[in-house]
Amino acid sequence: MRKDKLYLFTFLSLLVVVYICGYFSMNYLVDLSSQQFLKIQIESSKREAKEMANLISYQAQQNSDKQAIINNVQRSIEKTDTQTGFICMFDQTGKEICHPNPEKIGRMTGPDESFISNIHSEVNPEDFYSYLKNKTEGGGLRNFNDQKRESEIIYLYPVKDTDWIVASHANLKNINEQVQNLKFYFILVYLTTGTLIVLLSFFMIRLFGSRYERKLELKNETLFNEVLGLSKLNSDLTSYKIKLDVNENTNNQNVSILPNKKRILTNLKNEIVTLEIEHIAYIYMENTITYVKDVNGKISTSNNSLEEIYADLDNTVFFRANRQFILSIKSIDKILKYGNNQLKIEVIPKSAIDVIISKNKAAEFKSWLNR
Repeated sequence: MRKDKLYLFTFLSLLVVVYICGYFSMNYLVDLSSQQFLKIQIESSKREAKEMANLISYQAQQNSDKQAIINNVQRSIEKTDTQTGFICMFDQTGKEICHPNPEKIGRMTGPDESFISNIHSEVNPEDFYSYLKNKTEGGGLRNFNDQKRESEIIYLYPVKDTDWIVASHANLKNINEQVQNLKFYFILVYLTTGTLIVLLSFFMIRLFGSRYERKLELKNETLFNEVLGLSKLNSDLTSYKIKLDVNENTNNQNVSILPNKKRILTNLKNEIVTLEIEHIAYIYMENTITYVKDVNGKISTSNNSLEEIYADLDNTVFFRANRQFILSIKSIDKILKYGNNQLKIEVIPKSAIDVIISKNKAAEFKSWLNR
């Protein structure tokens, strides 16, 4: 149940993070794409107006009859599709001289009806006439207060050697619809990909989480079995100690636990001291010197090596743990798992040297405890 709640919170966290981050990134991309789309519209209108102006200028150089040129231009643009954009032509007073809708020819275009602005800053309506009178090119897009207006001039290009200027119109409603469609598709793609990212991330977390949980459970089971084994080993040690104590205190038992040798000779400073074998806690070697520690923590030395001393000891009571240590069963306090299948023995009295039984000798040690 706790795992299900954890996965639920993980899923919700991913959902929140992805959609919050995506919200800001999507808005940025939508704005960037909209600006790019509008720039493309301007460049397209600019190119169209420039090509038309150059064509009219070429005709003006070949034919001095301006009315004939105007008629030719009118025939070429009349009844063209005005749904996306169209080309018209003004004279320097702002009068329409060519338009796809013939009804608008001859109409004066006032500052409030048609003017241009650049992309980055607003300009006054009168700037429309300054473009016409000065015969300079320019254009851009802006937001219009008149919602009913369907088109607006977005670029002007003067016709060389004439007083005409070509104007490129854009259908504002159409542009707005395309921008809205662009936003809609961005949102749709974002919602779809965001949902897929969240779901895939959630399933990947579940997949890797399940594998990790199985490995962890296997390790816990192995560790539990090892703890049970060590507990049994410590229990056997306790039972063996009790058995030794019972055998020592039983007057009717004829077989002694200790071997024939009852004591060993040790050195304590300048004295030669006899030490009862049953009082020995453990024997160890350090810096080529053999030390003997009794059950009371008293330390003496021996002139014999560990091999020589171990040969005279009862191997049911003493165990050669490693090259440095001989243990008495009575000195063992705890048996701990150590390293790679090794055992670490805690002894009483405490030892300054760690008593480590290698993995090769661990089985022999366990067998010794079970005697």
